[in-house]
Amino acid sequence: MSTIGRINHRNLIETYGYCVEGKHRILVYEYMENGSLAENLLGANQLDWRKRFEIAIGVAKGLAYLHEECLEWVLHCDVKPHNILLDADYNPKVADFGLSKLFHQDSTQDSAFSRIRGTRGYMAPEWVFNLPITSKVDVYSYGMVVLEMITRENRLTRDQATDYSEQKRLVSWIREKVHEASESLVETQIMEILDPVMEEEFEKIEMKNLLRVALQCVEEDKDARPTMSEVVKMLLDKDC
Repeated sequence: MSTIGRINHRNLIETYGYCVEGKHRILVYEYMENGSLAENLLGANQLDWRKRFEIAIGVAKGLAYLHEECLEWVLHCDVKPHNILLDADYNPKVADFGLSKLFHQDSTQDSAFSRIRGTRGYMAPEWVFNLPITSKVDVYSYGMVVLEMITRENRLTRDQATDYSEQKRLVSWIREKVHEASESLVETQIMEILDPVMEEEFEKIEMKNLLRVALQCVEEDKDARPTMSEVVKMLLDKDC
């Protein structure tokens, strides 16, 4: 809590205080008028393309700060739409550091975990196969969140469809559509992937770039995934 309380970034939730008295455990966060990303994706108030793209960039910036700019690096370990909150202007803030892991910047060792952390449907394969855990687990989860934002595919929210095989099926389905199109992802193929709510309101170049970045983030091999700072650069690159 001492470390989290000192975190100051526009895309990370601000902690006002906390209580630890006996069995009482309370965290006091800033109020976020528009609730969670999960509520907005599944609710009546639909997010347009511009909001979704800006949310993707904001979350990437927040995670990049946690991974690379804090005095002590922080792995969030539970990146999902429920833990991304939206303020009055739909600016995203990553919240809920209950499963976070701190590690020192000068450490060359992978973080040690005594148990699996995270939420099924967003967990990197490292957790499933008991592989070394690094900041790339957050990168993978971020990629799954972005794919869900693009497609509004709710199979990740259904109890019967939260295992790792179902998660892989979503990634494979999207990757297949992109590979079918090669370098010329046409509008009809984009519409097969895109949340129908957005219809033709998306920006094609941004859409293709976001898809490309998200698919890199969910590579099985953690070394093939970009860092979160690299994700930010790629999303802001207008020439991609």
